[in-house]
Amino acid sequence: MEARPTLTERINHWRTKYVSDRQFLLILSFFVGLLAAVAAFILHSLINQIERLLTAGFNIRSFNWLYLVLPVIGIYLTSLFVRYVVKDNISHGITRILYAISRKQSRLRGHNCWSSVIASAITIGFGGSVGAEAPIVLTGSAIGSNLGQTFKLDGKTMMVLVGCGASAAIAGIFKAPMAGLVFTIEVLMIDLTMASLMPILISSVTATCFTYILVGSDSLFHFTLDAPWEVERVPATILLGIFCGLVSLYFIRLMTACENVFRKLGEHRYLKLALGGLLLSSLIFLFPSLYGEGYSSINILLNGRTEADWNTILNNSLFYGHGDWLMAYIGLVLLTKVFATSATNGGGGCGGTFAPSLFIGAFAGFFFSRLWNINRVSIYLPEKNFALLGMAGVMAGVMHAPLTGIFLIAEITGGYKMFIPLMIVSICAYLTIYIFEPHSIYGMRLAREGKLITHHTDKAVLTLMNLESIIDRNYTPVDKDMTLGKLVHVMSMSNTGFMPVLDSAGTLLGEVDMAKIRNVMFRIELYHHFTVAQLMTPPAATLGVSDPMEDVMRKFDETEAAVLPVIDNEAHLIGYISRTRMYAMYRKMVADMSAE
Repeated sequence: MEARPTLTERINHWRTKYVSDRQFLLILSFFVGLLAAVAAFILHSLINQIERLLTAGFNIRSFNWLYLVLPVIGIYLTSLFVRYVVKDNISHGITRILYAISRKQSRLRGHNCWSSVIASAITIGFGGSVGAEAPIVLTGSAIGSNLGQTFKLDGKTMMVLVGCGASAAIAGIFKAPMAGLVFTIEVLMIDLTMASLMPILISSVTATCFTYILVGSDSLFHFTLDAPWEVERVPATILLGIFCGLVSLYFIRLMTACENVFRKLGEHRYLKLALGGLLLSSLIFLFPSLYGEGYSSINILLNGRTEADWNTILNNSLFYGHGDWLMAYIGLVLLTKVFATSATNGGGGCGGTFAPSLFIGAFAGFFFSRLWNINRVSIYLPEKNFALLGMAGVMAGVMHAPLTGIFLIAEITGGYKMFIPLMIVSICAYLTIYIFEPHSIYGMRLAREGKLITHHTDKAVLTLMNLESIIDRNYTPVDKDMTLGKLVHVMSMSNTGFMPVLDSAGTLLGEVDMAKIRNVMFRIELYHHFTVAQLMTPPAATLGVSDPMEDVMRKFDETEAAVLPVIDNEAHLIGYISRTRMYAMYRKMVADMSAE
């Protein structure tokens, strides 16, 4: 009996008959935007409810001992959830998206549509000093990817849907559709063409509209411009940009160093929990501003008008009532935020660095302007304005995304009148950090392995090319002790003009090239006088199974070889790559990427 077609198969049949691929992509982009907005709403609702439940009775005039306990519980619960429910690594959300685009044809696992929401809600609600943005971006991208997989769409369309999910997530969280669009272009490196512009815009606008419906019209951050920008502040704005670039460098380098410490602990999860939990809880106990995303502290810096307003940032801490310690508190929080973020993720929590970069930026901008004003350096700098500019500067530096910093801060604060200084700070911060770090905090890990997509078409194609897919495993091996007569017999039945010479373990010893032994292979009297060991030559070069395609191309160019062997870490032969086949795939992918 013939099986009935599934619902997906029926929809696929109907849409291929009545709806073009282009129209179907636009329809899917709408649903991606809707679902990403709902996911963002659920995540922030969970975080707010958990945090409100746990900290409602805290005394603002003194320290609170529960700060030493709650973050550890949150990390532990998250680690249990990931270990026994998810059973997969869900950290470094945006890095995982970049890896999926470059190495997995934009395929993300189904659980990524919900697992990061639950894990990050537990982590952040209990005080984990990370952001919800990277988890929700992973969620949105996973929604797009899984819709694409469900309807069996091609890799190029899948990449656009992943970009739709990411842009919708940013737009939904911050009610910032333009920021969602430029984030996808700058951070995920998805090229802006007419084929991708409309779907991404539809997802961003859809997510923004549904977020307004779900949570109202209030911005995530509240900002009122009291002191309009003046040209006289250009030198100070440039210096702030440079300062933000250096702060971004501190953030990236220290984050990497801390991650390496936790990585060296390997599978000792209780040791990781102890180290991460102790460090995180101690820092939050001393500096409660580090609790959770820290958006309430950012709003204090953006809305303060008097010293009394700004001193409220000292609430719940040992510093309460000591306004003269405000600058010391701001500076220490600025320096320790990266430790708190690293400890959260390293100890077993789940969260991103998007919110921490905004947090550090606001504190850096306030610290810079207050220090400037204390020393009475020429013109007065409005501190709340510079806290806003600092957010854009550090984000531009950490993420290598100046446009995202400009549009996001302008949209989430309504600070469009600060557009020029936002541009100055973001550009200066980006140019400063680019001297030291050519890649963002999300892309640097993949860039070191040659797995990062860029806007350079040739390099992007080489990154997307899959070495595994072009390896020819159909070869005929020979033994080094085989006589010339037997070798000629084997060659007569082979489809290739070369024979790999392997030992009993499959290790590549050399190869026999028919063109190089023509002078002896037709002389029957020599068939018992020569062995393969005497006739074989070393390969012109060898390729590793994990070699970047850029290195593979370079080796072919240097050796001018027609084929090269691919070996594993123990020199066992895996197969061969043909120069002709590799370049044919390269030309096809360039044509596909260039097509609208």
